[in-house]
Amino acid sequence: MFFIYKILINLIFFFSPLIIIFRIFKGKEDKLRFKEKIGFFSKKRDKGNLIWFHGASVGEIQSIIPLVQKFEKNKEINQILITSNTVSSSFIIKNLKFKKTIHQFFPIDCNYVSKKFLNYWKPSKAFFIDSEIWPITVNNLYKRNIPIFLLNGRITKKSFNRWRVFSSFASSIFGKFNLCLSSNTETKKYLKKLGAKNIKIIGNLKFSQSENEANNLNKELINLLKSRKTWCASSTHFNEEQLCGIAHIELKKKFKNLLTIIIPRHINRINSIKTELNNLNLKVHLDEPKKKINPNTDIYLVNSYGKTKLFYKTCKNIFLGGSLVMHGGQNPLEATRYGCKILHGPNVYNFSEIYKFLEKKNLSKKINNQHQLIKHIIRYFNSKNNSKKIIKDLHYMGMDILNKTYKEINK
Repeated sequence: MFFIYKILINLIFFFSPLIIIFRIFKGKEDKLRFKEKIGFFSKKRDKGNLIWFHGASVGEIQSIIPLVQKFEKNKEINQILITSNTVSSSFIIKNLKFKKTIHQFFPIDCNYVSKKFLNYWKPSKAFFIDSEIWPITVNNLYKRNIPIFLLNGRITKKSFNRWRVFSSFASSIFGKFNLCLSSNTETKKYLKKLGAKNIKIIGNLKFSQSENEANNLNKELINLLKSRKTWCASSTHFNEEQLCGIAHIELKKKFKNLLTIIIPRHINRINSIKTELNNLNLKVHLDEPKKKINPNTDIYLVNSYGKTKLFYKTCKNIFLGGSLVMHGGQNPLEATRYGCKILHGPNVYNFSEIYKFLEKKNLSKKINNQHQLIKHIIRYFNSKNNSKKIIKDLHYMGMDILNKTYKEINK
């Protein structure tokens, strides 16, 4: 199977120029930095000890930020490399004021590029986050005796069944990990069956909280939010923005001064979202600090990365997207830590354990359709927010998981 995988990944590498051009056209690649994916690196490797973290996208990168902050203070670490696959995740690192940490896009997992990557960066440790496992890179790390860790490991039943079809191949890959820190009991069970050896459950790193607190929005926007009845649809995906626009129209019949904030998961869709909402006769304002806000604005559409926390700090009624479509949901803990009440659709299998925890604490509510979304937003508008104790509990829980993870890595 490893031989077949190599052939397939080499075909991808061969056609990568066409794939990258198509993705640039779609706004899914950085026009200047796409070369990093084929082995041309834009940052310099400093002298000394370098550790490497790799996560797929925004959620995975955000989950390790508190851990990276700890390593930033470690004098034995000279440089920290974070790689990811998406443009949106690169902005997360760019917006944080790290001294030792740099970001590069993850290279295509073919043998030539993988070796070139490892020859250039020479990591002393490699951390793969969540379910990001790349066979050729793992194999090359193992050959060089570089310790390999799986952080916040998450294997769903669906992905387990895929790996199990090629059980000997899976065992040859998972068996090379020095330590697997599982985010839940189900993953621990699957990892063991797939051939991983040293598996431990400490807890989900997504409970840990970054020390980087959100700053305030500009005064004009804060005044607008305070003067209006507001709710926020965050991390929305295709079709969910239109649904939120129609919900706004219905809600406005009851709340005349309603303002709906929409923060799409991917800002390259901004123009199509704006057109879609304008077609509903809604007045849309794009998040541009220097542009005066029309007092009759219906939808405040956020068209940049890194501002989600700012809105959570001010707006406490949140619908989290990727859940009314077949995506698997988005991480609700960031919003919860700012005292927000959360609505989500039925498709949250990526965060099922977290949502179960929040539902028990009465901090989140599942909705199945637009009618229920409207109904529960009205309820949230008419209820008090009493989540201070839960916020405190989440903080201590997260710090405990973070500290235990850091200690395990350093053993």
